[in-house]
Parts: sequence; C-alpha cells; structure tokens
Amino acid sequence: MILDIKLQPGKKLYFISDLHLGAPDYSKSLEREQKVIRFLQASAHDAQAIFLVGDTFDFWFEYQQVVPKYFVRFFAQLIALKEKGVDIHLFTGNHDLWLQDYLQQEVGAVIYHDSVELKSDDKTFFLAHGDGLGPGDTKYKFLKKIFTNPVCQWLFRWLHPDIGIKIAQLWSRHSFTDPGIEVFHGEDKEWLIQYCKRKLTEKHYDYFVMGHRHLPMEIRLNDKSVYINLGDWIVNSNYAMYDGNDMKLYKFEG
Repeated sequence: MILDIKLQPGKKLYFISDLHLGAPDYSKSLEREQKVIRFLQASAHDAQAIFLVGDTFDFWFEYQQVVPKYFVRFFAQLIALKEKGVDIHLFTGNHDLWLQDYLQQEVGAVIYHDSVELKSDDKTFFLAHGDGLGPGDTKYKFLKKIFTNPVCQWLFRWLHPDIGIKIAQLWSRHSFTDPGIEVFHGEDKEWLIQYCKRKLTEKHYDYFVMGHRHLPMEIRLNDKSVYINLGDWIVNSNYAMYDGNDMKLYKFEG
C-alpha cells in the first residue's frame, strides 16, 4: 500500500511503537499510558499525523460486541487529536494482530495489517512493525499464520470473552520479552537491518521505520538511507519525528 502525505507548513510526522498497554499489570500499564498521553498532548500543536507502529496493546481481540476494557484515557486522547485534525495511523503488531475496525469506527484511526510505503514530498518511507520480516524466526512465522487464519479467529470468538481474553493475556505475557535485556547483535545479525538492506537492492527508501525490536536504533544503511527502530515505551520511551527535511530519533522525558 502507498500512502501520500504532503506536509503542511510547520507540521510534523510522529512515530512511536511498542507501547504494550496492559502489560505487565494494571498499575504499571496505567503509569505508562499516562506518559504516552503526555507525549500525545505535547505533539498535538504541530503534529499532522501520528503513526503507532505496532504492539500498541500487549493484547487485543475484538468480539462482535466486546473489546478488552481499560485504555479509556488513551482512546480519549486519540479522539481529541483526531478532532483537532491530526491523522492517526495504527499498525498491528505481533501482540495486537487481532485489531479490526473498532478503533477505526470509534477513534477514526486508519488500521494497517501490513507494511506501508509512505511518500512525503521528496522522501520515501518503508513502515512496518517488523514481526515476521527478515530471515529466521520460523516458529513465530508459523504461529502468525495460525493466529491470522479466519477460521482460527472464528473458533476463538466462540469462547466466552472472560475466558478467551484471559487465555490470550496469559499467552501474551508468556511470550513477552523484557526490553531491559535487549542488546544490539551487530548489523550482520540484526534480522530487520538485513531485511532493509535487501529491500534497498529492489527499491530506494530514505527511511525504514520499524518497531518490534524493543531497542532504539538509528543505523545508516548507505549514503541515502537510514534504518530507525523506535524501541519501546516500557523502558526507553522513544519516538521519531520527521519535519519535512530530516527524520531523527528522540527520547521523551515528559
């Protein structure tokens, strides 16, 4: 999919990822949610669009009439931004790949289940959460095919929400990796960097923007292309900002 955004004068694009709202428990998630809200409020004055690049929630599933509770303050802030004219773009990640149309209907967010090519004036971006990309990780790639299978989702939907959501939350926490222990493995061993380098042999992108890795990175792939990993909001609280000329990775201290 190709998305074309012409930046208005003085406006910027913001990118965050891996908020994992809901993990590891209510109190810590609420504290993180409030920090995310402060970031959204701080960026509201000059944001033209905000991209949430996957794993916004540690778990999410939409039944026909039921969604997981919590996150009301977060949703309210997204609605406030949308009412001010800020576009909200929301990518699914490996923890919230069952996002459907609830946030599209209630918040006005645009939902993406795959990678997106973004064009803004003379810059091109490749946007993706990052799960399942690059070599290896065959176990997850197999599981993702199961989790995204419509029949499997239909069967899961027959579980009572109290049971289904509890099972999924236990699974999500079991598969969760503490961002505090993440280490950089070197460019030759980082799957997403290798994936980006291969993509560059097919087509030029000025910026590759991803999450999933829980490790903030800003890696120059060649003279004209940069890989940015947005890190996470459990440990790092990073975001990327594009101002129409350049894109950089920052840490939110608010």
